[in-house]
Amino acid sequence: MIEWYKKVVFENYANFNGRARRCEYWYFVLAQILIVFGILAIGSFLGMFFDNSEDGFSIAFGFFVIYFLAILIPYLALIVRRMHDIGKSGWFYLVRFIPVVGGIWILVLLCTEGNFGSNEYGPDPKEEFDEINKIGSVEE
Repeated sequence: MIEWYKKVVFENYANFNGRARRCEYWYFVLAQILIVFGILAIGSFLGMFFDNSEDGFSIAFGFFVIYFLAILIPYLALIVRRMHDIGKSGWFYLVRFIPVVGGIWILVLLCTEGNFGSNEYGPDPKEEFDEINKIGSVEE
């Protein structure tokens, strides 16, 4: 999971070209959820000691906003690459802003397996991990 997160954030920070596998997207989302819970927990804990408000949530919210702004570009790049994997333009993500139906449709697309082989957006990202199928084959 951490390897996928590092791949999205550090290797492909603002890379809107190419394709991203389903596992790359969902492991990134899982890491996001865990990091946000950690930020909110640490921020709330610090807020209890250093903030004058009753709940200490303002420091946690501040940490969350900083993290959100830092991760926004890699997340959008990942979404675009994920749309490319299923053969759609990155602009297709704007469908999500259609009330109710748009969010459900994008969720279905994010869960859809990518196109096999190359498409107009690049080679299949699974092929670089598909070395197990080459074991025992004779290459000329």
